[in-house]
Amino acid sequence: MDEIAPTALDAYRKTLNRGPMFPIRDHNPSEKTPYVTYALIVVNVVVFFSYWPLFSDPRALNALFATYAMTPANLMQGGEWSTLVTSMFLHGGLMHLGGNMLFLYIFGDNLEEELGHTRYLGFYLLSGLLAGGAHVIAAPYSPIPTVGASGAIAGVMGAYLLMYPKARVDVLFIFIIFFKIFPIPAWIMLGLWFGLQLFSGFGGDPQAGGVAYWAHAGGFIAGIVLIAPLWLKLGGPTFWRRNEGHPPHPEAQYRVARSVIPQAGQRKNDPAKTGATRIPRITRRK
Repeated sequence: MDEIAPTALDAYRKTLNRGPMFPIRDHNPSEKTPYVTYALIVVNVVVFFSYWPLFSDPRALNALFATYAMTPANLMQGGEWSTLVTSMFLHGGLMHLGGNMLFLYIFGDNLEEELGHTRYLGFYLLSGLLAGGAHVIAAPYSPIPTVGASGAIAGVMGAYLLMYPKARVDVLFIFIIFFKIFPIPAWIMLGLWFGLQLFSGFGGDPQAGGVAYWAHAGGFIAGIVLIAPLWLKLGGPTFWRRNEGHPPHPEAQYRVARSVIPQAGQRKNDPAKTGATRIPRITRRK
């Protein structure tokens, strides 16, 4: 979830910078089609593009968010509590939408397989409600509308952490103009993400707008608590030891192709004519 200042939508977009690292996939394949996860992605995308033309009219866009976004001050005064649900399907920009849907796509399928389609949908919505409640508790007098699915998705991430702490996640690190993909355990990636939410939450003023860090942290904790009964039913720590924290099935293997970048200024001359010594290439086994 993120907060949108009614008269400063451009300033809001600056809060969407996700930093120099973000996950692109996990090595935890699901054996069943995640219909609910796909449906949630489609619904979020369709809803976003249904009001996409309003981004050229800030007044109309602000009116939409005033009606359907979740505003803590309004809720505290007896406003529409249905906005806790409707706000989960609104986003403040393409980057906001794309980042949330990427996280849902990566982590949602495995949780849906564990819970089943119907229970997973209930889990997702309840995580979002609890995340919104956490934000209201943190900023009860904030007049700034809050939108986004990230509170519910944070719940999915928290549950994933408890169920598959050592599942490998490919994370893209961007170093100015270079980038590299590193596979790291889920507990490191998700733990760092959660720690960042707590650090930012304690270091900022939730009444001032921007990213709703306490909604993220609240959703993450809610996800852990809600999935805990299933984890305990599967054996709890025994479930971890049985699979050593990895998913209970073989990991997906991805083949990363290396690009060959030719060096500038080189010519393919005949060694016999130039007197050059031909150096045999080393054949690498993959």
